[in-house]
Amino acid sequence: MVLIRITELAKRVFKMINILLSNDDGATASGIEVLAEQLLHQHKVTVVAPHKNRSGSSSALTLDNPIRCQQLANGFYSVTGTPCDCVHLGSYRIMQKKPEIVIAGINHGANLGDDVLYSGTVAAAMEGRSMGFPAVAISLASQQCEHFDSAAKVMLRLLERLRQFSLESNVILNVNVPDRPYEKIKGYRLTRLGCRHRADTIVPGNDPRGQPVYWLGPPSEPQDIGEGTDFDAVSQGFVSITPLVVDFTAYQSFNSVKEWMSRL
Repeated sequence: MVLIRITELAKRVFKMINILLSNDDGATASGIEVLAEQLLHQHKVTVVAPHKNRSGSSSALTLDNPIRCQQLANGFYSVTGTPCDCVHLGSYRIMQKKPEIVIAGINHGANLGDDVLYSGTVAAAMEGRSMGFPAVAISLASQQCEHFDSAAKVMLRLLERLRQFSLESNVILNVNVPDRPYEKIKGYRLTRLGCRHRADTIVPGNDPRGQPVYWLGPPSEPQDIGEGTDFDAVSQGFVSITPLVVDFTAYQSFNSVKEWMSRL
C-alpha cells in the first residue's frame, strides 16, 4: 500500500509543469487569483504581475524608471512595471528554474480581433514566446466577468493537450472563454481574428482648472464578426482559440514589395 502511494505521488510530481503566470489587470485581480488557485492543485506556479491595472499597455517595457518588486502575503509578486516587465523579471530573477510555459490571464474582459494589438495580456504571452517559452493568453469574454472558474477549467484542459502536442516555436494561443457556467460552454473552435469598425472613441472633457483633457473611450463596435472569427465563436458560446505569430514579417508580400523596391 505504501509503495502504491509513493508511485502515485511520483506520477503527480512527474506531470507537474513549472508555470509563470502574469496578467495586465494587476496582482490582486480576481482572474489571476482564481487561475493560480486552480493551477496550483496540479502544477508549480509563480505569479508575477503588475502592482496596478496596466490594461492597454501592449508590449511596453519600463526603461525610464527602476522596477520594484514586492512579494505579497499570498506569495504573488507585485511589480511596478508592465506585463512584459513581469515576464522578464519572473523568468530571469524570481523563478529558480526557467518556466516551461508562460500563461497570461485570466483577463477581465475579451481580447478579440484588434484588441490583441493593445492588450497587455496578449503582450505578456508574446514576450514569453519571444524568450523561447510556450505561451497562452486567456481571457473571460465579458464585462461582468462572473465565471472565472470556467476559464480556469478551460486552461487546465488546454495544458493537458499542450503536454502532448507542443506549439510551434513562433506561435502563442489567444483564448477567449464565454462568461457562462463551464457545463454550458458548447465546445472549442479554432478561429481567426475579427476586427472592429474604425471610429473616433475619444471623449473630450475639462480638468478642474478648465483645461481640455481627453479620455480614450470604450472600443468601437465589431465589424468583421463573420463565421470563423473569434467574435462569432464566443457569441455562440464556444471557446475561441486563435493562434497568433510572434514574427510579424509578411512573407506573402515579399514578391510585391520586391517588385516596387527594384525601382528605388
